[in-house]
Amino acid sequence: MKKIISTKNAPAPIGPYNQAVFAGDTLFVSGQIPLDPKTGELVSGDIAAETKMVMQNLEAILTEAGLTFENVVKSSIFLSDMNSFAQVNEVYGTFFNEETAPARETVEVANLPKFVNVEISVIAIK
Repeated sequence: MKKIISTKNAPAPIGPYNQAVFAGDTLFVSGQIPLDPKTGELVSGDIAAETKMVMQNLEAILTEAGLTFENVVKSSIFLSDMNSFAQVNEVYGTFFNEETAPARETVEVANLPKFVNVEISVIAIK
């Protein structure tokens, strides 16, 4: 049985998908980009600010599901430029306790939705 999670505190889906889906006790959160849910505008020009917006969007979805970043067991980071890795990693790290941080991969990709510089998705458990 699956349960759809949706919040106005994160960007609305722009296609045939949901912000997140519970499958049993596992929450699959769709990739988030630096789109400000309040203004509908992209945060751009500063990879640290972009990453913070992405993480805040993920946090809003986790909160709606009754979870926190402590529940995250896996994350995937997609970057348009691997040279941004250190800055992204620094901001990303402020949202996790290093001892309980999730498994993760970070990959450079040719393009991302709306040609943003960073997209992050997570998997969390209750």
